Amino acid sequence: MKSRPIIPRALAREDIEPAVDHYLSEDAEKAALGLIDELEKVFGQLARHPESGSSRYAHELDLPGLPSWPLKRYPYLIFYVIRADHIDVWRVLHANRDIPAWMKEGD
Repeated sequence: MKSRPIIPRALAREDIEPAVDHYLSEDAEKAALGLIDELEKVFGQLARHPESGSSRYAHELDLPGLPSWPLKRYPYLIFYVIRADHIDVWRVLHANRDIPAWMKEGD
C-alpha cells in the first residue's frame, strides 16, 4: 500500500502547540518531546494504514468518514479524513474532554 502525506489543518496544529507547551511549562521536556515523537509515529501509521482508525466519534458526531486514532502514551485523539491523495488531520484533542463540544468549536 502506498503511503499518503499527512496534512494537519491549522486547528490540529493549534491543538498540538498548547499540549507541548503544557509539558514544557511543567519542566517536562522529555514528555513534550515524547508527545511529538508519538504524534510522528502515529502520523506514519495513518499514512500507511488510514483505514485502521476508529469510527466511534464519527457516529457520535454524525460525521461519517471522520475516524480517530488514540495515542498510546498520551491522552490525545487524532481526528482525520482520508482523501485520495493525503490524510487530512482535522484535530488533535485531549481524550478526557467533551469531544463533541470541542469538535463544534472548529465549525
